[in-house]
Amino acid sequence: MRLTRKEFLTTGTKYAAGAVIGAVAVEGLTNRVLARTNASWPYPYQALDPEKVRILGHDLYYVGGCSYAAFAALVTAMKDLVGAEPWTSFPMEIMSYGSGGGAGWGGTCGAINGSAAFISLVTSGSAASALESEVYGWYTQTLFPTDISNEYGRESKYTDNRYTQDLTQNMSGSILCHASVAEWCAVAQVGQSSTERKERCARLAGDVAAYTAKILNDNLASQFTALFVSPAIIAECKTCHGTTISAKMECTQCHGDHRVAGKVETLDGGAKEYELTNNYPNPFNPQTKIEFAIPKESTVDVAVYDVHGRLIRNLVASERHSAGRYAVEWDGTDNAGGKVASGVYFCRMVAGQFMTTKKMTLLK
Repeated sequence: MRLTRKEFLTTGTKYAAGAVIGAVAVEGLTNRVLARTNASWPYPYQALDPEKVRILGHDLYYVGGCSYAAFAALVTAMKDLVGAEPWTSFPMEIMSYGSGGGAGWGGTCGAINGSAAFISLVTSGSAASALESEVYGWYTQTLFPTDISNEYGRESKYTDNRYTQDLTQNMSGSILCHASVAEWCAVAQVGQSSTERKERCARLAGDVAAYTAKILNDNLASQFTALFVSPAIIAECKTCHGTTISAKMECTQCHGDHRVAGKVETLDGGAKEYELTNNYPNPFNPQTKIEFAIPKESTVDVAVYDVHGRLIRNLVASERHSAGRYAVEWDGTDNAGGKVASGVYFCRMVAGQFMTTKKMTLLK
């Protein structure tokens, strides 16, 4: 007998009388689900085809969003493979809440959320933690959409083919939906509501679900090895904030890197609107000047990214400035002080609700 989403939520609500009792609610709810499906937790897992999961994840995005897509892709693949309980009646809709970083709040990417939930369904303890951490870390260091998902889109290998061109790839460095989507939209120069952005998230959902299937297969064969290596800057951040935060994520994507920001020059004249001017000279070698304007006191970020959306250099890192016009120079180096290669780069400015990007070309 199928346990509906309403029953799932109702059962949890009956137990949710407080923070302590909440743990009892989860336990009681889990036991009821398992009893109804004659299964024990963790659920039995069999090796899945990651490419089938990738296609399912992409297509299901257009049914219920990113969190539902990743979770449902893995559950559906198991259901198709096993053809029996507990997979045939599991309420996949319970993960619908995770879309848009959780009910549209821009938190953890729903594709990660859905995939991690499935890992918790089929593994437990330290094994589950290691696999979940790998998905989170891999996400921050991967160019999305991946080459293979762009190929599937270009060659119409999905079942739901709404966009059949390659999409710009971006590595956000963050698990947060708002950071990941904003970075990609800035690099791709499209809006959040565009067809391209929606297709990007569909392909990403398939990518994350497929990687989850791969590492679960490896774990099943006792061959799982974590590939994610925590960035060194995290350890540096904790030297100041170690007693106030507990995190594995690189902070600079949201907060900038105050250690390497450039010197900001105040210019004459006022500002009637937010503005980022084209750098000059452009093309340049190796120095170029970038001017920006803010009509009221604002926290400003100005940073340089490469064509893949990777952060190259913070020029103004979450600094508070009064209304006016300003300038900052970029000398063609990255945050570590190394000289970058010739090519196209993007300068992005964020101040309050304002965000814009300008294209720059470094020639040597």
